[in-house]
Amino acid sequence: MKIKRLIPIILFAMLFTGCAGGNYRQVSSEEAQRMMEEETGYLIVDVRTLEEYEERHILGAINIPNESIGTDEIALLPDKDQLIFVYCRSGRRSKEAAEKLVALGYKNVIEFGGINDWKGETVREK
Repeated sequence: MKIKRLIPIILFAMLFTGCAGGNYRQVSSEEAQRMMEEETGYLIVDVRTLEEYEERHILGAINIPNESIGTDEIALLPDKDQLIFVYCRSGRRSKEAAEKLVALGYKNVIEFGGINDWKGETVREK
């Protein structure tokens, strides 16, 4: 009898932790860089603020601040099957953004932490 009462609770928890749906993959910045060298047709998304992005970002990255990712479709990310690499400064916002992207239906999201750990090429806008 007790197990029957636990099933709805477990299903509810799975729904809100993402276990029942898709998920993103988390890799190190080194692994992400290696994947970028081998893959084609991917996007790199910097989810920091515009000011942070302009100070320094990964070459080829586009800026979509984490705070702007909600429940609406994202015009800069029209293909939900495209490989998308997501990063921020240290990894907290990129995890949040990756979770939100998966909730929006994106299927190939790779979260690799922050630019603080990035050893590859970066550019400055300012």
